[in-house]
Amino acid sequence: MAVKQEKEYGKFLRYTLFKTSPEWRRLSLDLRRKGRSEFAAALEGSSAKIQTFSYNTIGIKADGDLLLWQMSESLEALQESTAKLLQTGLGHYMDVSQSLLGIVRPSHYVKKQTAQEQAISQPDRLKYLIAYPFVKTIDWYLMKREARQGMMNEHIRVGHEFSSVRQVLAYSFGVDDQEFVVTYETDQLEDFQDLVMALRDTEGRRYTLRDTPILVGIYRPLQQTLELLG
Repeated sequence: MAVKQEKEYGKFLRYTLFKTSPEWRRLSLDLRRKGRSEFAAALEGSSAKIQTFSYNTIGIKADGDLLLWQMSESLEALQESTAKLLQTGLGHYMDVSQSLLGIVRPSHYVKKQTAQEQAISQPDRLKYLIAYPFVKTIDWYLMKREARQGMMNEHIRVGHEFSSVRQVLAYSFGVDDQEFVVTYETDQLEDFQDLVMALRDTEGRRYTLRDTPILVGIYRPLQQTLELLG
């Protein structure tokens, strides 16, 4: 029986993008304060089972204003948490516009991951979050493992050249529409863009079928994130 290498393996990882309706900002200040407080309390109430990080996406994504990165050993807990959020005063004026789900597990191509490659274990969060669904082509999986490993070695080598960019990878096979949820963290978006441009020149890029939509959020304390919603 395989032994989990880290306690993070086996956790469900989910990104939920919420869109607030224009009617929310037309409510009185008191009602909005109450709604935000209820939303924050609902998140706090689930903190024993769910780890949550909040990101504001206002002015960045047209289909969302708030992005939650959540991790839990229980998919049921994630579902119940979302239901409770949508029942708050703020949640009544929210829709879920994007949702990405995956399971954290050991890499097929890296025997021992560095902190850069699996930043889920880091206690701090960097300023910017970039998350997107990822799907490989059928031809990728029909290749011999040695050929895939060679291309992944090149991919990993390029990634290590950008030490300011951290990664989290979750597997979505069988639990969501994509195959992976790929996540990056950085304090400099220019560094991440340089990394993406460098990866365009690698052989493995031929076998990327889909890597959109891209969700970009700015990490802020929850209270500040919610206040920006109005």
